[in-house]
Amino acid sequence: MNGIVKFTKKDYLKWYEQMLLMRKFETKVGQLYTRRKFGGFCHLYNGQEAVLAGSTSALNPDDKMISSYRTHVHPIARGMHPKYVMAELYGKTTGVSKGKGGSMHTFSKEFHIYGGHGIVGGQIPLGAGLAFADKYLDKQHVTITYFGDGAARQGTLHETFNMAMLWKLPVIFAIENNMYSMGTSVARTSNITDLSKLGLAYDMPSISVNGMDVEEVHKAVSKAAERARNNEGPTLIVFETYRFKGHSMSDPRKYRTKEEEQYFLAKDPIDKVLKVIKDKKYASQKQLDAIESKIQKLIAEAIKFAEESPLPTAADSYKDVYEQEDYPFIKE
Repeated sequence: MNGIVKFTKKDYLKWYEQMLLMRKFETKVGQLYTRRKFGGFCHLYNGQEAVLAGSTSALNPDDKMISSYRTHVHPIARGMHPKYVMAELYGKTTGVSKGKGGSMHTFSKEFHIYGGHGIVGGQIPLGAGLAFADKYLDKQHVTITYFGDGAARQGTLHETFNMAMLWKLPVIFAIENNMYSMGTSVARTSNITDLSKLGLAYDMPSISVNGMDVEEVHKAVSKAAERARNNEGPTLIVFETYRFKGHSMSDPRKYRTKEEEQYFLAKDPIDKVLKVIKDKKYASQKQLDAIESKIQKLIAEAIKFAEESPLPTAADSYKDVYEQEDYPFIKE
């Protein structure tokens, strides 16, 4: 990536709509969860939208994404209608993972989303594996592997970093440092609080980026993707961000002060994008209202679709397990 990156009206309007859809979708998911429309664990992405929006705009549609369990909005950012994600949360057969993944395991081959993984750090070596396959098959794809500051402490990270650098795999390791893992601050888990230093032992290019700024995210991912496509190997990017909600819906957030939360709420990445749109007169208030109305309609459609979709049957538990799917002994 050479020269100064210039972002356009189109970029900002796309980011705004994309990020606002993520925020409103997750907020509605939280409301539905408290109404017991679905169960299980539920981890919301509120506050971290710039990381995903900036990454998506910097990558090609056929590049691969793999992430942790905080992954409801990844398929949506890639262009999937939110109704398929909502149906998955409801455990319906029309869901993105056919109702078998739930909140933590979104998967879409069509949109190149390879999880959704409930095992902390489990996606780190899998992301390198996806990149290895592309390099082996001589494909010019890049894999971005998202994981949190807690997962960065897993031992598998070091084995993966070593192999990824040794084989110059086209992978971007993206730490979404939202500061608290499940509920313990980075400073209480290691004397190394600058997580970008984790790449130094492997001579991996490593940087920290303001993950609340969509422009900075886009520029960092674009540069890392260019390196990967040029067979220069992986990059570690630490996105310094903040989750506005708890680790999961059951987290009362007692380990954070109200003052700290208010400080980061004032840095809302959506507000920052909206300010640029208004300052540069990229859209009128009427146009902005139309975007919000469109999003509300999409979410309403998603809920209706999820509630009207069928639940899996006993026979469905045998599907997508073996190649042979004819089980006459299983009754509906």
